Amino acid sequence: MIIGHASVCHFCGRALKVCLNCRYYDKNAYHECHEDIDEPVLYKDLANFCEYFTMKEKSDQPQAKSQEEARSKFLSLFNDD
Repeated sequence: MIIGHASVCHFCGRALKVCLNCRYYDKNAYHECHEDIDEPVLYKDLANFCEYFTMKEKSDQPQAKSQEEARSKFLSLFNDD
């Protein structure tokens, strides 16, 4: 499936070609992107014309699970059982 500027999700109708869906998006990177972009994209949740866009291949679910595990281990340090 080719994702273009006008591509939308068939479930919710929101744009697919947005920074938040890109594999290069990183909140902590310069311009929030791992690619060497000339101008930052201001609205990360709106469709854009970035030529580096590549759809993420994995979901954020495993990351959420690892965050839960880390929190659980941290809290167990203070458990007096």
